[in-house]
Amino acid sequence: MCRKAFVRLGLVIGLVGGAIRSAAAQEPRLGSVDFPTSAGPQAQADFVRGVLFLHSFEYEKAATAFRAAQTAEPGFALAYWGEALTYTHQVWDQQDVPVAQAALLRLAVTPEARAAKAPTERERMYLAAAEALYGEGPKARRDTLYSQAMAEVVRRFPDDLEAKALYSVALLGLNQGVRDFGSYMLAAVYADSVYRRNPNHPGAVHYLIHAFDDPVHAPLGLEAARAYSRIAPDAAHAQHMTTHIFLAMGMWDEVIAQNVIAANVQGSWRPGHYTQWLVYGLQQEGRFREAAEMLAKLRTNMGASRMAGHRGGLAFMQAQYLIDTERWTDEVA
Repeated sequence: MCRKAFVRLGLVIGLVGGAIRSAAAQEPRLGSVDFPTSAGPQAQADFVRGVLFLHSFEYEKAATAFRAAQTAEPGFALAYWGEALTYTHQVWDQQDVPVAQAALLRLAVTPEARAAKAPTERERMYLAAAEALYGEGPKARRDTLYSQAMAEVVRRFPDDLEAKALYSVALLGLNQGVRDFGSYMLAAVYADSVYRRNPNHPGAVHYLIHAFDDPVHAPLGLEAARAYSRIAPDAAHAQHMTTHIFLAMGMWDEVIAQNVIAANVQGSWRPGHYTQWLVYGLQQEGRFREAAEMLAKLRTNMGASRMAGHRGGLAFMQAQYLIDTERWTDEVA
């Protein structure tokens, strides 16, 4: 059964890789959002692509799309707002304030001048939220001010699903990377309200998964996990993120299969987050030989890479393999 399953994985790798190549020239499949702005058609298309990547934490691709919107329409305020948001990663407690501020400065040199370039109240409120996020004071205070600003956008525009989605992820970031039951469940309420209105919204299901990402609440996130892989097949993080629920529920076949897809979409079979979870899933099913073969493949693909993420990731996976298998003298050791 294990050997057949691994053969099936190989077929999946080939089929998915072929699908990715054939779709390379097409618009990426990332879900759908309704985010009307004052921009013209080209800038709006680039902007929406950036928002879709942002919701799936594909931050570099999102920033590229927002910069394309800036090029298409240099005075489009929300294009700079969007790029600035890519430099805060709420769930991971990461924030690059200088780079985000530099993005805003390319729009105009003061908050007042930037606000003057936003032609509608709604766009000015979005921009003001980013100003709070990257203003004065410690990160925790600015995160709180940003969350409050997004709550005000939701209050002022109750039918704006994007405001609710962004408020949801803002709530996830309130506790500096530490899970807090109250704020996470409130985030789930807003994310779920978006999902019920737009079942193809990538942020809604993504933030639901994060809200329920623990063994107690994971069953509540199973519907979102099933949906996310379908909604955003061209976002590697989306394909992996589903397995945060699958792993908590011991669904090892799904953990393995989804991380194969994630690694293919990412286009990298080197040691990293997705391949780590893949190897761990193989070990949990007792498929130690296949896990060792995968580790050998990752070692070969890494080559002479000096990247700390590659070398550290491989060391971690090999140590985990040895502890799980107690095969202290095999080729991995």
